[in-house]
Amino acid sequence: MAETGAARARIRVLLVDDHQVVRRGLRTFLEVQDDIEVVGEAADGAEGVARAEELCPDVVLMDVKMPGTDGIQALQQLRERGSAVRVLIVTSFTEHRTVVPALRAGAAGYVYKDVDPEALAGAIRAVHAGHVLLQPELAGALLAEDGPRPPQGRGGTLTEREQEVLGHIADGRSNREIARSLHLSEKTVKTHVSNILMKLDLADRTQAALWAVRNGVAERP
Repeated sequence: MAETGAARARIRVLLVDDHQVVRRGLRTFLEVQDDIEVVGEAADGAEGVARAEELCPDVVLMDVKMPGTDGIQALQQLRERGSAVRVLIVTSFTEHRTVVPALRAGAAGYVYKDVDPEALAGAIRAVHAGHVLLQPELAGALLAEDGPRPPQGRGGTLTEREQEVLGHIADGRSNREIARSLHLSEKTVKTHVSNILMKLDLADRTQAALWAVRNGVAERP
């Protein structure tokens, strides 16, 4: 019975990368994790979108640069089709300018291609749990490179509590962790998050984290 329960709890992962050797290496490592199951592979973004709709994975591990439909285009297509799958972008430091467009397209975070295997598994677990994998110091630099833009939404309308919650979102914390830190119920935190997204005219908590970095909300004591 315990094994059946564990199997149900496994995180279903789809690998999207144009290099077969990379996919094979990722599969070999991830399949030895007790709580992660690789349910499929795709060699480009278009195939990745189709496989995501077919297999309904929990997390997609998506390369950025691929022939044809790249990772960012695939992300946009998934969001346009209403997919709620969590996407973890795989990039190299030399490609770091692609991170911001990926996050804006709906990625839940990113890891570098030279990431330690155990750290990769941890990132998949974190994204699945609802975290946003956003490093404030790197995100700030990337957003600055992306060029100045007028602030999104109406940040001045946020209450003090909503600003606190937004700061925690920028730190990559889940609703449960925010609730514990602020001594609130998880339901109350969800309400605050919904209000933040509505007031700032944002689609999801990843965009909220980016907004927080750009507007200094992440720079909390």
